[in-house]
Parts: sequence; C-alpha cells; structure tokens
Amino acid sequence: MDLTQEIAQLGPWFHNLHLPDGTQTAPNHSLGDFPAFKWKHIQNYIPEDLTGWRVLDVGCNAGFYTMELAKRGASVLGIDVDPHYLRQAAWVARQFGLDDKVEFRQMQVYDVAHLQEKFDLIWYMGVMYHLRYPLLSLDILSQKTTRLMVFQTLTMPGEEVAEIPNDIEFNEREVMLEEGYPKMAFIENKLAGDVTNWWAPNHACIEAMLRSCGLKVTGKPDHEIYVCEPDPNNQNSTHTWNSSELLSATGQAWQEAVAAKVEGKNRTLTR
Repeated sequence: MDLTQEIAQLGPWFHNLHLPDGTQTAPNHSLGDFPAFKWKHIQNYIPEDLTGWRVLDVGCNAGFYTMELAKRGASVLGIDVDPHYLRQAAWVARQFGLDDKVEFRQMQVYDVAHLQEKFDLIWYMGVMYHLRYPLLSLDILSQKTTRLMVFQTLTMPGEEVAEIPNDIEFNEREVMLEEGYPKMAFIENKLAGDVTNWWAPNHACIEAMLRSCGLKVTGKPDHEIYVCEPDPNNQNSTHTWNSSELLSATGQAWQEAVAAKVEGKNRTLTR
C-alpha cells in the first residue's frame, strides 16, 4: 500500500499535514492549508529550541502542532477524545520519525487534573468552546502550566475592553451591559452547523478568565489566539477559588479543603 492509499484509509482528515516527502493529508481542506496558516502566525512566539520542555497538546487531532513542537525538541503528550484522530496522529509521528518524542492518549481535558506532572507549555487551541464546562478546563490547565500556554477559542466580534470597577454594587449591574464588559454568549442550538459549538466569549472575557486563572497575556499572534504565562504578581486571583469545588468537579477528595477553609475562617473570627 502506498502513502496516498494509507492516507485515504485513515481519512477523513481535519489536519492537513505536509509529510516529509511533500504529500499532504488533506490538500483540499475547506479552510485551506489548515492548521499550517495558524502556525505561521504563532511559531515566532514559541522558543525555537524546546529541548527539555514537556508539552501538552490538548485536542491534538491528527497531531499537526504536536509534530511542530516535537521538531523543536520538545517531549509532547497529545490528548484527544476521538480514537480516529489518535490513530492518525500515531501514524503521522511514524512518518516524521518522531515516535520517541511524542505520546498520544485518549483523554478528556478534565482528566489532566489527575496527571502527576506539570508542563512547560500547554497548547490549548480549538477546544474550549466545544465544552459544557469551559472555565473548569482553564482552571485545570492553568494549574499544570509552568511556562507558557497557547490558547485559542471561538469569540464574539469586537476587541473592546471596558474599565471594570473592583466591586460592583448589587443595584448597579447595568454596567454588565456595557460594550467591552467580559461576556460569554451561550449557543443553544447550532453555530456553523455544529451542535457542539456551545460558547463564544468576547475578547474582554477571555482576558478576564485568563487573569482569574493566574495567567497574563504576553502576546496575541492572530485573531482569537493568545499566548500567556503564569503571572507571579497575580497569583492572588486563584486564592478566590473554592478549591474544594475544583477538587470535587475533578473527582478528587475535597472534604479536607473545606475543613481547612472553615478552620481558617474561624481563626480570623476569633482574633
């Protein structure tokens, strides 16, 4: 069986990968040379030498980004829920001779909470708006990010960012209607024919959510794409979390976290 026959047998393809001999996996993609045209915007925001970096590619699909990062020397774990894409990704890795640099697992993004490791770089593109629990995914991934996160999501139109008071009075909620206030639209039915397109945050909402996860935006390579890193000056943002809620949502023991919170509150009251 020649290469084109193998590609056809593994199809359909959502990633158009340019294999070492020049053969493409999806040359007639409806989006064009996808996702290579996105990578062209992002590549200069990522260190050229990723030797020693551990990378997580969330929603890796057929592994385009996994391969590009592995080519730079990273050790990459690609995860996806769809075994069809994981078969493609494993095959692609063999074509590039990168089997020793990459690993693929069938996982939900929420399962990352149970991994006993952190990652220098988390690649999180094209996934969040498909999730029923979007902020939970960001909470989990931000806790696993040590250097960089590349994040992309479907968005509402507009780049406006309103100046938001630190504390909004209960009877002054009309400020939430202002242009540039952080908002996320809920899509009850379909968007672009896809019933799994659930959310479209605006630009202000994305920046606010990232800040609330202790991340700061350091670059915006293209529309809807954000490069961010842990912000040591904004770690207090995560202190407002109910940690027991996150533990419970990810199937972990949470009772001790509640006990510690109650004990801390009681100490404050008795001072």
